[in-house]
Amino acid sequence: MTAALQVENLHRSFGALHVTRDVNLTLQRGARCALIGPNGAGKTTLINLITGVIRPSSGTVSLNGEDITQLSQADRARRGLARTFQINQLFRGLSVLENICMAIGERDGHNNNLWRSAGAKREVIDEALDHLESLNMVDDALHLVRNLAYGRQRLVEIAIALAQKPRVLLLDEPAAGVPSSESHLILDVVAGLDPDIAVLIIEHDMDVVFRFAKEITVLVQGAVFTQGTPDDIMNNADVRAVYLGEEGHDAARRGGQHG
Repeated sequence: MTAALQVENLHRSFGALHVTRDVNLTLQRGARCALIGPNGAGKTTLINLITGVIRPSSGTVSLNGEDITQLSQADRARRGLARTFQINQLFRGLSVLENICMAIGERDGHNNNLWRSAGAKREVIDEALDHLESLNMVDDALHLVRNLAYGRQRLVEIAIALAQKPRVLLLDEPAAGVPSSESHLILDVVAGLDPDIAVLIIEHDMDVVFRFAKEITVLVQGAVFTQGTPDDIMNNADVRAVYLGEEGHDAARRGGQHG
């Protein structure tokens, strides 16, 4: 079976500084994987390499069997690679519906830098509303993004990513900055994603990681430290020593109890 996403020997250096070290990572179709590691491990750098924000010094990135290493961010997105960011990239002065219509217009090449050229089309609005309905956010459609609670802004960003019709979805700390009282909204949405989409989540919240992921990759100093199931990671003394600690280990056990 052709992998949805295949990263092979991916390496990035800035002079003598090696920030990504020969990383290998495979996501099959429908995968539910997590990427974890201590601060400064290079997680976001790896995502930036996969999505084309920065280019690797060596190695390859393949999407559904196609080498996309030299493609632009936009071309990768058009082929089905979508992401969210640690800090959301929304147009805060526009409505939720406008934001999603813009994403659809960009996907279809109809924006011409004005959301209205896309949003004026009934089918675009209908599709945008469908995405909002899948996230239980139709009531927020006409609200300005800046007036939403931060947790719901993160949901808007996920809706925008889904509007790109991704085959592979990379979620960079979707619960970052979200109050604990709202983090369940993010987890519920992530758990309910289309089972055909391969999902890689980068997250510090171990409750989210261990409830969501079927496989976990631990990154340390830009290199893969280990990979395995949640049970493998939870019971790995070396992982606990370099990253999880007792607090993370307790979260892992809670996640396992919920799984």
